[in-house]
Amino acid sequence: MEPDTRRPEKMTKILLIDDDRELTAMLAEYLAGEGLGAFAVHDGQSGETEALSGRYNLVVLDVMLPRLSGIEVLRRIRRTSDVPVLLLTARGDDIDRISGLDLGADDYVPKPCSAGELVARMRAILRRVTSNRDNGPADPIVAGPLTVLPGKRRAEWYGAALDLTGTEFSLLEELARNAGHIVGKEQLSRNALGRALTAYDRRIDVHISSIRQKLGPRPDGQPWILGIRGQGYQLACE
Repeated sequence: MEPDTRRPEKMTKILLIDDDRELTAMLAEYLAGEGLGAFAVHDGQSGETEALSGRYNLVVLDVMLPRLSGIEVLRRIRRTSDVPVLLLTARGDDIDRISGLDLGADDYVPKPCSAGELVARMRAILRRVTSNRDNGPADPIVAGPLTVLPGKRRAEWYGAALDLTGTEFSLLEELARNAGHIVGKEQLSRNALGRALTAYDRRIDVHISSIRQKLGPRPDGQPWILGIRGQGYQLACE
Protein backbone atom coordinates (compact mmCIF):
# COMPACT_ATOMS: atom_id res chain seq x y z
CA MET A 1 0.00 0.00 0.00
CA GLU A 2 1.51 3.32 -1.07
CA PRO A 3 0.90 6.52 0.86
CA ASP A 4 -1.44 9.06 -0.75
CA THR A 5 0.91 11.87 -1.76
CA ARG A 6 -2.05 14.15 -2.40
CA ARG A 7 -2.86 14.36 1.31
CA PRO A 8 -1.56 17.34 3.28
CA GLU A 9 1.64 16.85 5.22
CA LYS A 10 -0.02 17.81 8.50
CA MET A 11 -2.51 14.94 8.33
CA THR A 12 -2.21 12.51 11.22
CA LYS A 13 -0.28 9.52 9.87
CA ILE A 14 -0.69 5.97 11.11
CA LEU A 15 1.77 3.15 10.45
CA LEU A 16 0.21 -0.32 10.28
CA ILE A 17 2.64 -3.21 10.86
CA ASP A 18 0.75 -6.44 10.22
CA ASP A 19 1.25 -9.34 7.82
CA ASP A 20 -2.51 -9.62 7.19
CA ARG A 21 -2.75 -7.64 3.96
CA GLU A 22 -6.52 -7.89 3.76
CA LEU A 23 -6.85 -6.49 7.28
CA THR A 24 -4.45 -3.59 6.68
CA ALA A 25 -6.20 -2.69 3.42
CA MET A 26 -9.54 -2.62 5.22
CA LEU A 27 -8.11 -0.57 8.08
CA ALA A 28 -6.44 1.91 5.73
CA GLU A 29 -9.76 2.48 3.96
CA TYR A 30 -11.57 2.93 7.27
CA LEU A 31 -8.89 5.31 8.56
CA ALA A 32 -9.12 7.39 5.39
CA GLY A 33 -12.83 7.82 6.08
CA GLU A 34 -11.90 9.05 9.56
CA GLY A 35 -9.49 11.62 8.16
CA LEU A 36 -6.35 9.66 9.09
CA GLY A 37 -3.57 8.76 6.67
CA ALA A 38 -2.27 5.17 6.75
CA PHE A 39 0.70 3.27 5.38
CA ALA A 40 1.22 -0.47 5.87
CA VAL A 41 4.21 -2.79 5.96
CA HIS A 42 3.99 -6.54 6.45
CA ASP A 43 7.09 -7.78 8.25
CA GLY A 44 9.00 -6.85 11.39
CA GLN A 45 12.18 -5.55 9.80
CA SER A 46 10.35 -3.19 7.45
CA GLY A 47 8.14 -2.17 10.37
CA GLU A 48 11.13 -1.20 12.50
CA THR A 49 12.60 0.92 9.69
CA GLU A 50 9.34 2.76 9.02
CA ALA A 51 8.51 3.27 12.70
CA LEU A 52 11.88 4.94 13.28
CA SER A 53 11.59 7.18 10.21
CA GLY A 54 9.88 9.97 12.17
CA ARG A 55 7.04 10.21 9.66
CA TYR A 56 4.25 8.77 11.81
CA ASN A 57 2.11 10.00 14.68
CA LEU A 58 1.21 6.49 15.86
CA VAL A 59 2.19 2.89 15.15
CA VAL A 60 -0.23 -0.07 15.18
CA LEU A 61 1.93 -3.14 15.72
CA ASP A 62 0.91 -6.80 15.50
CA VAL A 63 2.73 -9.19 17.83
CA MET A 64 2.91 -12.05 15.31
CA LEU A 65 5.09 -10.95 12.39
CA PRO A 66 7.50 -12.62 9.94
CA ARG A 67 11.25 -11.84 10.00
CA LEU A 68 11.08 -10.07 13.36
CA SER A 69 8.45 -10.46 16.09
CA GLY A 70 6.30 -7.53 17.11
CA ILE A 71 7.70 -7.66 20.64
CA GLU A 72 11.26 -7.37 19.30
CA VAL A 73 10.20 -4.53 16.97
CA LEU A 74 8.73 -2.71 19.97
CA ARG A 75 11.92 -3.27 21.97
CA ARG A 76 14.00 -1.75 19.17
CA ILE A 77 11.63 1.19 18.69
CA ARG A 78 11.80 2.08 22.37
CA ARG A 79 15.60 2.25 22.32
CA THR A 80 15.46 5.54 20.44
CA SER A 81 11.86 6.65 19.87
CA ASP A 82 8.82 7.59 21.95
CA VAL A 83 6.36 7.32 19.04
CA PRO A 84 3.06 6.02 20.45
CA VAL A 85 2.56 2.28 19.84
CA LEU A 86 -0.76 0.41 19.94
CA LEU A 87 -0.12 -3.33 20.16
CA LEU A 88 -2.34 -5.95 18.50
CA THR A 89 -2.31 -9.22 20.44
CA ALA A 90 -4.01 -12.60 20.18
CA ARG A 91 -7.18 -12.63 22.27
CA GLY A 92 -6.52 -14.15 25.68
CA ASP A 93 -2.71 -14.03 25.38
CA ASP A 94 -1.83 -12.17 28.58
CA ILE A 95 1.91 -12.86 28.26
CA ASP A 96 2.26 -10.86 25.05
CA ARG A 97 0.10 -8.04 26.40
CA ILE A 98 2.08 -7.68 29.62
CA SER A 99 5.41 -8.02 27.78
CA GLY A 100 4.34 -5.31 25.38
CA LEU A 101 3.29 -2.90 28.11
CA ASP A 102 6.49 -3.61 30.02
CA LEU A 103 8.50 -2.70 26.92
CA GLY A 104 6.65 0.58 26.43
CA ALA A 105 3.51 -0.04 24.36
CA ASP A 106 0.94 2.67 25.06
CA ASP A 107 -2.02 0.32 24.85
CA TYR A 108 -3.11 -2.98 23.34
CA VAL A 109 -6.15 -4.34 21.54
CA PRO A 110 -6.86 -8.09 21.30
CA LYS A 111 -7.55 -9.53 17.86
CA PRO A 112 -10.00 -9.94 16.29
CA CYS A 113 -11.30 -6.45 16.88
CA SER A 114 -13.58 -4.04 15.06
CA ALA A 115 -12.14 -1.15 13.10
CA GLY A 116 -14.27 1.19 15.19
CA GLU A 117 -12.74 -0.04 18.45
CA LEU A 118 -9.24 0.21 17.04
CA VAL A 119 -9.76 3.79 15.86
CA ALA A 120 -11.26 4.74 19.23
CA ARG A 121 -8.12 3.45 20.98
CA MET A 122 -5.90 5.30 18.49
CA ARG A 123 -7.72 8.56 19.07
CA ALA A 124 -7.48 8.15 22.86
CA ILE A 125 -3.70 7.76 22.59
CA LEU A 126 -3.37 10.69 20.19
CA ARG A 127 -5.47 12.90 22.48
CA ARG A 128 -3.20 12.11 25.41
CA VAL A 129 -0.12 12.96 23.38
CA THR A 130 -1.43 16.20 21.90
CA SER A 131 -3.82 17.62 24.51
CA ASN A 132 -1.24 19.58 26.51
CA ARG A 133 0.51 20.74 23.35
CA ASP A 134 -2.78 22.09 21.97
CA ASN A 135 -3.69 23.77 25.25
CA GLY A 136 -0.41 25.64 25.36
CA PRO A 137 2.10 25.93 28.21
CA ALA A 138 0.99 24.89 31.69
CA ASP A 139 2.56 25.48 35.07
CA PRO A 140 5.05 22.84 36.22
CA ILE A 141 3.82 20.33 38.79
CA VAL A 142 6.33 19.71 41.57
CA ALA A 143 6.07 16.78 43.97
CA GLY A 144 9.25 16.16 45.95
CA PRO A 145 12.07 15.32 43.52
CA LEU A 146 9.59 15.07 40.62
CA THR A 147 8.84 17.94 38.25
CA VAL A 148 6.22 17.45 35.55
CA LEU A 149 6.09 19.90 32.63
CA PRO A 150 2.65 19.26 31.04
CA GLY A 151 3.09 21.58 28.06
CA LYS A 152 6.29 19.84 27.02
CA ARG A 153 5.07 16.39 28.14
CA ARG A 154 8.33 16.07 30.00
CA ALA A 155 9.06 14.79 33.50
CA GLU A 156 12.24 15.35 35.49
CA TRP A 157 13.46 13.26 38.41
CA TYR A 158 16.04 14.95 40.59
CA GLY A 159 16.58 17.33 37.68
CA ALA A 160 17.21 14.62 35.06
CA ALA A 161 14.74 13.80 32.30
CA LEU A 162 12.71 10.64 32.81
CA ASP A 163 12.43 8.27 29.86
CA LEU A 164 8.66 7.66 29.78
CA THR A 165 6.20 6.42 27.21
CA GLY A 166 3.22 8.64 26.47
CA THR A 167 0.94 6.54 28.66
CA GLU A 168 3.44 6.46 31.52
CA PHE A 169 3.73 10.24 31.37
CA SER A 170 -0.06 10.67 31.50
CA LEU A 171 -0.35 8.37 34.52
CA LEU A 172 2.54 10.05 36.34
CA GLU A 173 1.10 13.49 35.61
CA GLU A 174 -2.26 12.48 37.11
CA LEU A 175 -0.54 11.08 40.20
CA ALA A 176 1.62 14.22 40.53
CA ARG A 177 -1.44 16.47 40.37
CA ASN A 178 -2.77 14.53 43.35
CA ALA A 179 0.52 13.85 45.15
CA GLY A 180 0.00 12.68 48.72
CA HIS A 181 -3.56 11.57 47.96
CA ILE A 182 -4.95 8.25 46.78
CA VAL A 183 -6.00 8.26 43.13
CA GLY A 184 -8.49 5.55 42.23
CA LYS A 185 -7.95 3.32 39.21
CA GLU A 186 -11.17 4.59 37.66
CA GLN A 187 -9.88 8.17 37.83
CA LEU A 188 -6.51 7.12 36.44
CA SER A 189 -8.15 5.23 33.60
CA ARG A 190 -10.47 8.08 32.62
CA ASN A 191 -8.04 10.98 33.04
CA ALA A 192 -4.79 9.32 31.94
CA LEU A 193 -5.94 6.58 29.54
CA GLY A 194 -9.02 8.33 28.22
CA ARG A 195 -11.53 5.55 28.86
CA ALA A 196 -13.54 3.85 31.57
CA LEU A 197 -11.92 1.12 33.63
CA THR A 198 -12.98 -2.40 32.71
CA ALA A 199 -13.03 -5.52 34.87
CA TYR A 200 -9.77 -7.48 35.13
CA ASP A 201 -7.91 -4.74 33.24
CA ARG A 202 -4.24 -4.80 34.31
CA ARG A 203 -2.92 -2.06 32.03
CA ILE A 204 -2.61 0.51 34.81
CA ASP A 205 -0.84 -1.94 37.14
CA VAL A 206 1.72 -2.85 34.49
CA HIS A 207 2.40 0.78 33.57
CA ILE A 208 2.74 1.75 37.25
CA SER A 209 5.22 -1.10 37.77
CA SER A 210 7.32 0.26 34.91
CA ILE A 211 7.24 3.81 36.31
CA ARG A 212 8.28 2.51 39.74
CA GLN A 213 11.33 0.87 38.22
CA LYS A 214 12.33 4.13 36.56
CA LEU A 215 11.92 6.11 39.80
CA GLY A 216 13.70 3.59 41.98
CA PRO A 217 13.02 3.17 45.71
CA ARG A 218 12.70 5.86 48.37
CA PRO A 219 15.47 6.17 50.98
CA ASP A 220 13.47 3.86 53.27
CA GLY A 221 13.25 1.22 50.54
CA GLN A 222 9.54 1.79 49.85
CA PRO A 223 8.36 2.68 46.32
CA TRP A 224 7.57 6.28 45.46
CA ILE A 225 4.21 5.14 44.11
CA LEU A 226 2.28 3.27 46.80
CA GLY A 227 -0.41 0.76 45.95
CA ILE A 228 -3.42 1.05 48.27
CA ARG A 229 -5.25 -2.25 48.16
CA GLY A 230 -8.76 -1.93 46.77
CA GLN A 231 -8.42 1.83 46.32
CA GLY A 232 -5.72 2.88 43.89
CA TYR A 233 -2.27 4.47 43.89
CA GLN A 234 -0.61 7.33 45.73
CA LEU A 235 2.53 9.28 44.80
CA ALA A 236 4.63 10.13 47.84
CA CYS A 237 5.31 13.87 48.21
CA GLU A 238 8.79 13.60 49.75
